[in-house]
Amino acid sequence: MFTGIVEEMGKIRQILLAGSSGKIQIEARKVLEGTKVGDSIAVNGVCLTVTSLSHDGFTADMMAETYRRSALGQQKVGDLVNLERAMAAGERFGGHIMSGHIDGTGVIEKLRREENAVWVTIRTKPAVLRLIVEKGSVGIDGISLTVASVSETGFQVSVIPHTGEETTLLKKKTGDLVNLENDIVGKYVEKLLGLGNTKKEEGASGLTMDFLKEYGI
Repeated sequence: MFTGIVEEMGKIRQILLAGSSGKIQIEARKVLEGTKVGDSIAVNGVCLTVTSLSHDGFTADMMAETYRRSALGQQKVGDLVNLERAMAAGERFGGHIMSGHIDGTGVIEKLRREENAVWVTIRTKPAVLRLIVEKGSVGIDGISLTVASVSETGFQVSVIPHTGEETTLLKKKTGDLVNLENDIVGKYVEKLLGLGNTKKEEGASGLTMDFLKEYGI
């Protein structure tokens, strides 16, 4: 599990793909501290398993599902990426619970400065957007951010100077792809309520949106 608090920006040294799978090699420093082969590191929000280590970087495997679901397959050698080690028990929890399992991608539509902050507008597919709510949490390239507003086609976040300096988000431009991870709580609520299912499964809970509305919840 991760928190979405980026520890450092790493640099892609090499991407070796055979079809839609392969290996990615990343230059890093801070996230190497205490890391062993087999540990997990979030790379732009994608949970990857460390397969080898050097004094100034690590290598991880990329499978076809990672290529399909995320924007990592479109990264190039030299690109900066956000890095975070898996959450340690007993540490401060500064962001929100993130699994490192990407739900889809979004496209940056607009960046607009407002005093010390920058508003970032992201367009995404309905399948991802349906679980994004105003003032809820969303993972963008592994960064834990608060949703400021939601529209029919996308959403906005407001990025403070510290986040802009310590992550890759404000280094991107209009048209760039970003990885998106929905709040895991919303996923479980949707599953348990059976939202989106036209046929109720046998033995499923009787808890529905109509039930909640009826009792003022």
